[in-house]
Amino acid sequence: MFVGLAGGLAVGSGFVAFLSVLGVIPRLMQLTKTMKRIRYYEWAVVLGAVIGGMSTLWNPIFHLTAYLLVPIGLASGIFVGMIAAALTEVLNVLPILAKRIGIDGQIVFLLMAIVFGKIIGSLFQWIYFVDK
Repeated sequence: MFVGLAGGLAVGSGFVAFLSVLGVIPRLMQLTKTMKRIRYYEWAVVLGAVIGGMSTLWNPIFHLTAYLLVPIGLASGIFVGMIAAALTEVLNVLPILAKRIGIDGQIVFLLMAIVFGKIIGSLFQWIYFVDK
């Protein structure tokens, strides 16, 4: 029990540190002009990490309609996209990759290839692997 608690604290701390280093939350507050609501952002991150950890331990089953699953999936996709975009922005991966493959002036094509690859890969996974 002690090892599990220690591991969970380590992973949770790493997740929060990862978000802090990437600067996702301050950037989101800057874009939405909601700097006064920083406490809500902090609690959202903490509760999200705690509930996510608890859900992996308990493996809950929710009987939700498809109409409710669409906004949940959309929010999850936005979260993953924001993390990926923040990581790319911090590491400056795209300009370096564009220079390496010789498309310096056409970085938009590289970005669209990544976006469409992610969309097609996600659709393939859902169509092929879900309900089998």
